Amino acid sequence: MRIAKRMGRKMKKSFGFVGEQEVFAYTIENAFLKATILSMGGTLQSLVVKEKGVDVVLGYDTPMEYLEKGGTIGAICGRFANRIRAGKLTVDGVEYALYCNDRGNHLHGGKVGYNKRIFGVEEHTADRLVLTLFSPDGEENYPGNLRLKVVYSLEGSALKISYEAVADKATAINLTNHAYFNLNGAGTGSAYQHTLQIAAPYYLSTDENMIPDGKLSKVENTPFDFRNAKTVASGDAFLSQNADLKKGKGFDHCFVFEKERDLALPIATLCGDKSGITMLCYTTLPAVQLYAGNFLNMEGKAGFYGRGNGLCLETQAFPDNVNVPAYAEYGSSIYAAGQRYESQTIYEFIATK
Repeated sequence: MRIAKRMGRKMKKSFGFVGEQEVFAYTIENAFLKATILSMGGTLQSLVVKEKGVDVVLGYDTPMEYLEKGGTIGAICGRFANRIRAGKLTVDGVEYALYCNDRGNHLHGGKVGYNKRIFGVEEHTADRLVLTLFSPDGEENYPGNLRLKVVYSLEGSALKISYEAVADKATAINLTNHAYFNLNGAGTGSAYQHTLQIAAPYYLSTDENMIPDGKLSKVENTPFDFRNAKTVASGDAFLSQNADLKKGKGFDHCFVFEKERDLALPIATLCGDKSGITMLCYTTLPAVQLYAGNFLNMEGKAGFYGRGNGLCLETQAFPDNVNVPAYAEYGSSIYAAGQRYESQTIYEFIATK
């Protein structure tokens, strides 16, 4: 274990307690960015774009707020991020009943997902934090002992999140970070006037419970067409007319990229309407869930968070792909014993005058 003690105690601080278990806040920093990550949930609690002095992610001030107010704000989601229909998972012919915590479906790992677990720290340097987690066989009824490593690193003006996981039985793995971004600053109000571009020709239409219906729906001529930049509000304006938007009370949908694409190009670009901050998102994954904070209604670290006060770009595999054979061409989320899961997501920030 290599801990960056040379940088002083300020790199690691107590964030409070959950029962008798202490939660720590770890800081990584370079000339462009300063990030604070919690041992609970591997949660991105703060991300400051230093040139503007703006904290661009929503968060809370205490561990109990993360547990009680919900929203999985800033946390690592797993073992399977997003939804699985009726909690039904079949692996090697054996059916597992996962905990259903969202309209009769399994969401973000269940009752005690990774957002509520305490991660270990393998390495902490000035600009890099390596977190580890052991998820035992049977946790939330998933098969297999799983070992997870999440690396937060700062590379110039970018925050990179890398994931590695491996289990000793075949199991389902789909990981993401659930940060809510407001490029004007956490607690500054609505992010609906941010402009957004998503390089996705398709989205996954859903049933009434937000479970994908097995189709790849074209974004063309729909509110889901963000191939050219537009405000999030201009899409949300169709809420009362568009059946898919009404189901989620706004954007809570998975956008699908072309199978063959240049990984060096961003899959999404988000621009703050007041701050002069632009965020570029890159990923190795096939899709991104746009969640527009449709149910935010709580006090946060910087004031009240209401509907649309933060936007999530959750890079991931398709929700419920374990039950939809048609999605197999975009990759499987069932990993054999010993097969390694790996993915990377990068959030790059550009500050203009």
